[in-house]
Amino acid sequence: MKKRRFRYVKQGKATLNQPKKEQSNILASRKDYLKALLTDSFMLWMPVVYLVIYFVFGSREGFGSHKLLGWLYILIPLTIIEVLFLYKAGQTPGMKAYNLKLIWQKTKQKPPLSIIIARQILAKLCFFTFAWLFIFFNKDGKTLPDFILDTAFIYDEEK
Repeated sequence: MKKRRFRYVKQGKATLNQPKKEQSNILASRKDYLKALLTDSFMLWMPVVYLVIYFVFGSREGFGSHKLLGWLYILIPLTIIEVLFLYKAGQTPGMKAYNLKLIWQKTKQKPPLSIIIARQILAKLCFFTFAWLFIFFNKDGKTLPDFILDTAFIYDEEK
């Protein structure tokens, strides 16, 4: 295609051909996803961990003597909080900070509650089994729960 001259565009005789990006098809980068995950760890994990260690067990020695029970007390409320955030808005606070949104790739919309719950449970299992390394070997940068449940993180087009 012939290059448009600026003077013709300025005079209104021609228009610039600017390709439109389809935001809904742009998957989030690994870098942004990991930054959002790190932000969530401070905004969601740390308060829950603090409450469990110091208010439920009384001290870190009490937590240390009941580690399995302590981690259950941490992971169950954390999973519930994340599911509520993802179900309500499609994003957690860390994802909102980096303009990411969770979608179900079948419908290109927010996933149903059952998919969100399954994704969060799988994400916790993958964290403890080192299956989170899958993100570095997948060309799309999707995590194992995203790959299994056909969900993805995209850039939010509303912002």
